[in-house]
Amino acid sequence: MTSSNARTEPGRWRRVVVKVGTSTLTAGTDRLSPPRMVDLARQIDILRRAGAAVVLVTSGAQQAGREHLGFPRLQKSIPFKQMLAAVGQGRLMRLWEQYFELYGMIAAQVLLTREDIEDRQRYLNVRDTFAALLQGGIVPIVNENDAVATDEIKVGENDSLAAMVANLIEADLLILLTDTDGLYTADPRVDPHARLIERVPVIDPSIYQLAQGSRTSMGSGGMHTKIVAADMAVHSGTAVAIANGSRENVLVGLCEQTVPATWFPASFTPAEGRKRWLLAQSVTSGSVIVDEGARAAIVEKGRSLLPVGIVRVEGEFGRGEVISVRDEPGREIARGLANYDAHDLCRILGQRSAQAADILGYDYGTEFIHRNNLALI
Repeated sequence: MTSSNARTEPGRWRRVVVKVGTSTLTAGTDRLSPPRMVDLARQIDILRRAGAAVVLVTSGAQQAGREHLGFPRLQKSIPFKQMLAAVGQGRLMRLWEQYFELYGMIAAQVLLTREDIEDRQRYLNVRDTFAALLQGGIVPIVNENDAVATDEIKVGENDSLAAMVANLIEADLLILLTDTDGLYTADPRVDPHARLIERVPVIDPSIYQLAQGSRTSMGSGGMHTKIVAADMAVHSGTAVAIANGSRENVLVGLCEQTVPATWFPASFTPAEGRKRWLLAQSVTSGSVIVDEGARAAIVEKGRSLLPVGIVRVEGEFGRGEVISVRDEPGREIARGLANYDAHDLCRILGQRSAQAADILGYDYGTEFIHRNNLALI
């Protein structure tokens, strides 16, 4: 770790996930702060105009529900917390929609649980939903589905949820906003000599030790949950910044690297991380045999694999599983994630992509394996 003036490599962020905690949304009070929320919407609009696709992961549903109910006495029971979330989630989303509309942005609510991300079919559906929203210029606003989630399917806190979303959309940057400038060498509330750690190249046990015992006054987690989330994100190829949500123009300043923060750089890009994972799979679920034209398109031109170039399907595999791509002599040339299961592929192989929807009655895109999900051997 270091507390020097080292910064992450400058560059333009393509996809950004912004996680906002309750302490940031309330500006340190017991109520949601409209000025704070409007200003965050304004900054998200600036990031989008600069070319970044943005996903907002928001806390605050339970606090919004408690405020709307006149601040009932807090209880530790799960049903009580779910009741607050059920009352507050719609109110929180209406506020975000209202403030986003001030800047001409359209927002979409996405409620998730751990099951949605860990189940392969749900994961694929959620991934495709995010892709469609971002392609349509819509800002997904994400929260855990607290009103129905049980302990078995809860993520637990929105820091880890934000890291999961960053992995899901292959974000370049995850911003975790809280009520402090980042990770310090000691608790700055009690130690006047505590220094901000501006860059953490490796998250090791000493970093977790520094984060122990830190909590915000409103949120469900503290610095420790943010380090856990950062650890998850950087291993997926996403850089992470922890910063103070109350600082003026904090989102814009982070992307320009002009505000105090703790940065956790990723050692590789999300695309590289995905391809490393594909190549590391020792067992594939099946194979497809491609013709010479498809082989050349994949190997020499970096193209996607289309159904028209596939001549044979071997094995049974589901949508989203890792399969082997082989040429007609039988040599493995690539591995990738199947966009259709084996049964559906058999119905459309050798056909033009535009015909898939007519044959199947639906489609998951024109490619059997998109080039972003294809790793050459």
